[in-house]
Amino acid sequence: MRSLADITEGDLVVHSGHGIGRFIGIRKLEMDGVTKDYITIQYAGTDKLYIPVTQLDMVSKYIGPRDDSGVKLNKLSSGEWQKTRSNVKRAVKDMAHELIALYAKREKSVGFAFYPDDEIQHDFEERFPYVETDDQLQSIAEIKADMERARPMERLLCGDVGFGKTEVALRAAMKCVLSGKQCAILAPTTVLAYQHYQTALRRFEHFPVNIELLSRYRTPKQQEEIIKKLKQGRIDLIIGTHKIIQKSVVFKDLGLAIIDEEQRFGVAHKEKFKESFAGVDVLMLSATPIPRTLNMAMSGIRDMSVIEEPPQDRYPVQTYVIEYNMGTIIQAIVRELRRGGQVYYIHNRVETIHACASRLKELLPEARIAVAHGQMGEDEMSDIWEQLVEHEVDILVCTTIIETGVDVPNVNTLIIEDSDRFGLSQLYQLRGRVGRSNRRGYAYFTYQRDKVLTEIATKRLNAMREFTQFGSGFRIALRDLEIRGAGSILGGRQHGHMEAVGYDMYLQLLSEAIAEEKGIQPEKVPECLVDIQIDAHIPEKYISSLNQRIDMYRKIMLVNEDSDKSDLIDELIDRYGDPPKSVVGLIDVSLLRNKAAHMGITEISQKNGAMYFYTEYLVPEQIAALQQAYKGRITFNGVGKSYVSVKISPKIRPFDMMRETVELLYQNREKK
Repeated sequence: MRSLADITEGDLVVHSGHGIGRFIGIRKLEMDGVTKDYITIQYAGTDKLYIPVTQLDMVSKYIGPRDDSGVKLNKLSSGEWQKTRSNVKRAVKDMAHELIALYAKREKSVGFAFYPDDEIQHDFEERFPYVETDDQLQSIAEIKADMERARPMERLLCGDVGFGKTEVALRAAMKCVLSGKQCAILAPTTVLAYQHYQTALRRFEHFPVNIELLSRYRTPKQQEEIIKKLKQGRIDLIIGTHKIIQKSVVFKDLGLAIIDEEQRFGVAHKEKFKESFAGVDVLMLSATPIPRTLNMAMSGIRDMSVIEEPPQDRYPVQTYVIEYNMGTIIQAIVRELRRGGQVYYIHNRVETIHACASRLKELLPEARIAVAHGQMGEDEMSDIWEQLVEHEVDILVCTTIIETGVDVPNVNTLIIEDSDRFGLSQLYQLRGRVGRSNRRGYAYFTYQRDKVLTEIATKRLNAMREFTQFGSGFRIALRDLEIRGAGSILGGRQHGHMEAVGYDMYLQLLSEAIAEEKGIQPEKVPECLVDIQIDAHIPEKYISSLNQRIDMYRKIMLVNEDSDKSDLIDELIDRYGDPPKSVVGLIDVSLLRNKAAHMGITEISQKNGAMYFYTEYLVPEQIAALQQAYKGRITFNGVGKSYVSVKISPKIRPFDMMRETVELLYQNREKK
């Protein structure tokens, strides 16, 4: 249901009982003088399935292979889907067994229990110059609780770009150092490692913490000296690139490893981390966890903290996806420079980057332009970076070297050439380099004029245009999964199973299998089908947007109490005006459907002048109450698994009959 937020006509969907089909919209059907809305799904051949919108929870958006055209639609009533589900279920049972073994091994692992916070820790945290968000504070509390346990932590901290993950990590680093242990921070690029180093020096300047940087920015002699100090325990916090996990690097007493932008490290590096950091607490930071990691986190293999709340006075970045037009680009740059800001211009080819900078210089002779790329030496790069921070550079023409974590609040316009060549996660990270202050940021994703974009490139750029709000990192990760195909959780053998049923269904089956493996009986979600003659739909005139209608159906479906109904009607009035009778009818039916479901009523239907209530059981008190209320107008089909049939009086509306009967059953249910 989570993934239905972005559904459009033509998208593939999965119905839990019938399999993969294509969503072709919501259709209004009139039967016996009443109108209802039905989700319409096209299956193989001419098969179509009409599902009442009250059963929206049985449908999810299909997320799987790279190209929708390669997905085979199921045929209704063929038994094919049930066979596929059974095969995947068997596979995830094996998987669940492996996961439980992994859990058990991890729980038995013995690590170091870090000391509780002391006055120095509190002093360090109070010197943070900004107001923490509630999510930041919650994440800090979760990480500290993990660190104080005697088993090694393995936690993923997921927060949108610029949401303060670094500060959370530095507080964990301080806790580690105050417990007499060493801490390592790994970054995927030398630029990001250097920036973390500068940030750490500023944050720890009033405290006796020895900090060093290990990257190609250090000479071989300097590196040798740093490695020696590390082994002797004379360095408390080491920041660097993958050089930290070289065989020559030995820690005296490593307690915590922080891996920033973990999605940028390859599988081989991650396996090496596991070897190097066995028994050590590990904290991974990511704004867009790759699908495999997101999947692992959601499956409970790794604990996860989430920062969804943006810092105060922060605005979403205004995003444009356009054909490359020099006039538009110059206009955007001039506008930024006039307000005293700076610009990142991404040209991702080192051999032509200076020619690109020269072309901009001809068109903007007053602008101060610098070039930066990964082949530069430490001194040259440091000088350029210092000039940028000190606002001695107006436009930085660079490669994707700025992609990860760099933070210059005054740079608030981003221009990317050939953006169709970049991955979705990469585009998202690059956009995160602007809009990091209380000024509005602008991002221009350009592609060559008249170029026919591939379907995948089009989807990526559309996703960037679509997901501009704060906290989009999760949705980007899911869309990345949809575009690139689902990755494996513990190996490539799971890939086909995930494609066969879609991401949501696979995760559901896996969760159920894990619960069963642990000996936990999966909680049965009560379901009640209601089919009575009452107008229950949202007119298009009332809510015109399909996505907003689906979202409102989802909210209506969750109405369980009278207070929920009142709150939802207030929201409808605020957003769309007074709801018509058909919408109120839909809310009323949903409220009673949910109440009936939790009492064991599986179906309520209307036919031949009677209401039928199919129940799992009836207690004597309920039978007596119904007989008293409906003298001569009620029949029972035995006790236990049964149905109750109540004749409808011409004076009573079917819905009133349904409500009255459900309330009677509810009031006289078995008290436990």
